Amino acid sequence: MVTKRLPWTRLPDPRTTWNKIRWTWQPESYREAGDSVVRNFLLHWFPSKVTRQSLSWNYSFWLGTISAVLFVILIITGIPLMFLYVPSVERAYLSVKDLEFTISFGWFLRGLHRISAHLMVAVAFLHLIRVFLTGAYKNGTAVNQNRPLNWIIGVVLLLFTLLLSFTGYLLPWDQLAYWAITVGTNIASSAPIVGEKMRFILLGGHTIDQGTLIRFYVLHCFFLPLGVLLLFSYHMWRVRKDGGLACVDQLSLEQKKQNVVPIKSKTYSLLGITSGRTVHVETSIVDEDKHKVMSSPNLTRRIVVVTLGTLAVSVLLTILFHAPLEEAANPSITPNPAKAPWYFLWLQELVTDTTFTIAGITINGALIGGIILPGLLVIAAILWPYFDKSPLSAVGVWLATERRKQNLIFLVIVALILIFTVIGTFMRGPYWNWYWPWQSWPTMPRKF
Repeated sequence: MVTKRLPWTRLPDPRTTWNKIRWTWQPESYREAGDSVVRNFLLHWFPSKVTRQSLSWNYSFWLGTISAVLFVILIITGIPLMFLYVPSVERAYLSVKDLEFTISFGWFLRGLHRISAHLMVAVAFLHLIRVFLTGAYKNGTAVNQNRPLNWIIGVVLLLFTLLLSFTGYLLPWDQLAYWAITVGTNIASSAPIVGEKMRFILLGGHTIDQGTLIRFYVLHCFFLPLGVLLLFSYHMWRVRKDGGLACVDQLSLEQKKQNVVPIKSKTYSLLGITSGRTVHVETSIVDEDKHKVMSSPNLTRRIVVVTLGTLAVSVLLTILFHAPLEEAANPSITPNPAKAPWYFLWLQELVTDTTFTIAGITINGALIGGIILPGLLVIAAILWPYFDKSPLSAVGVWLATERRKQNLIFLVIVALILIFTVIGTFMRGPYWNWYWPWQSWPTMPRKF
């Protein structure tokens, strides 16, 4: 006699369970594609349809998505590092050394975190360049747009990214980190009136010691990531509210109205007062659907490709370029030259170039090149969208002819920043003297 299995004791069908997980990512009909955005928490971020041009690789290069993926990698790798790292002057260097030589794959974990941080700075900077050169910070044809505000959020996000990397630079507590932070904070102290107070608050005193380390650790692990997460969330929400990427506005300008046969099952009179011979009036509309595709699976597949590609590049760079670890930090031994982190080397070079003497009076380059000029650049970047009077035809267009002059000015500034960074990295040696890359540096005695 065979006993009948009760319904609630039946084993679950793996195909059905798998289908419940995968159907929102691989819909098999237009209805499923529309429902997937509503029913999937992760996909609910996106509209049900996106334009093909928004998905193109050659418009945005997906730099915003790449920076978001790098931020996720930083969070994932940073969590175990928090458990393995000891934020103490006596033990910080030793805990990092254990990561490198004792803990299994600790070198890889630290290296991936470091490489992702550097890549995020570079990609966020490239993303800002892309937005400017396409005029994507300007409002388009849709109502209630506020792209200038989102541009400002993007500038603040870039500054937060720099601070996030800068605070993490000190944590290994080796000579490279210690003196890079020393140079960076000395530049910041040149700000008039508030410079010394800012340095004191940042360092937790007048010297880089335990107070500095714990402040940088808390900022790096909690406050700055939280700020980046909140600002990024609002940044993406603002993109959605503004109608998507700026290239969409060009489609609306290029669209031509077409007379179409109204749908008989649709009652147009419910939408307002209509004119015409019948309730079913002949309507003139803009055909947008031919330029759009469903977000799932078209958008989701590209996000997966970008995520895997970013992860693969980060892992490859981690394997090829190991994270450096010099001798333990020693305030008594000054390296020559002492350099700031690479993304602030253009400031260090600018400080040198703006330091000069006139009639026996030395002009403070740290104030001019380290505070005033960068401050003016940030202010100009924030206010630029409100002074840009280029027409709607230039919004979302790469290097539009209507924006030729301002694009040229912007590219000159970017080129100078890159040139100063290269000079500070490869052509500045002991005493910050000029050395060509093929020239060897003289052997310098250590300063005690």
